[in-house]
Amino acid sequence: MTTTSTEPSADPAGPSGAAVPRLRWWREVLYILAIYFVYSTVRNQFGSAGGPAGQSNGIAYEHALQIIRIEDTVGLYFEQRLQEWYLGLPADGWIGFWNVFYGTAHFLVTAGALIWLYHAGKDRYPVWRNTIAFTTVFALAGFAAYSLMPPRLLDAPFEDFGPPPEIWEGPHGYVDTLAEFPTFWSFDSDELKSISNQYAAMPSLHAAWSTWSALVMVSLVRRRWLKALIWLYPAATLFCIIVTANHFWLDAVGGLTALGAGFLAGRALARFWERRALAAAPAVGDAVPQPG
Repeated sequence: MTTTSTEPSADPAGPSGAAVPRLRWWREVLYILAIYFVYSTVRNQFGSAGGPAGQSNGIAYEHALQIIRIEDTVGLYFEQRLQEWYLGLPADGWIGFWNVFYGTAHFLVTAGALIWLYHAGKDRYPVWRNTIAFTTVFALAGFAAYSLMPPRLLDAPFEDFGPPPEIWEGPHGYVDTLAEFPTFWSFDSDELKSISNQYAAMPSLHAAWSTWSALVMVSLVRRRWLKALIWLYPAATLFCIIVTANHFWLDAVGGLTALGAGFLAGRALARFWERRALAAAPAVGDAVPQPG
């Protein structure tokens, strides 16, 4: 049974009627590697990886308190209670699974969706490739403008990227599951901590990339049960980032906002290049010069 749709797509990112630029897999790989290199380099110039520790810790903590107050004001500050309930389940709710999920699915599923789209939906590929690129760039702007301490660090010692003692309003009650429930590898290793921005939480790229992956994959299948199964992935990602205390739910809202803006920019760029390609193509019926 094939799951690839052969019917015309209702995807708003589908072809606009212009010629689809020819794709080269090696060039796409170079684009993606270049974008991720720039993203990683720029991301780690801010927050915990850039500037004086006391200043960056304090700003990130104050922003976390702002998020908590906003969520509490609308009656939806539930992250700590959800984590406490889940860790109270037998075997700690198998939290180690979610630690691994947090550090692996984010990359593997996104890469898989992009490769699948490249092979099965080349007419939509430029728009969605542009979308994830712009989304990532917009997220960088968010990390730079709004350094945010994730919930798991709110009660951490100052030396471990926690808040300065003089402004701490805890305890907040979160468990750093990456530290308390280590798995066969850790996204929270000392080596990664020392070089990466621990306060790159707003917007959540986990939420943005997982939703992007679902939007890409649902356009490639026809079975309703497969579409429903695909949509479980961003839902599971949202649960994961909250139960591991890596994000507030408002971070996910920020991620979806970045994704929406990324889609609009990505579609505009793809259509610009489509128009360029169409204008450069010879019109049907044009006389072809003959050798003299």
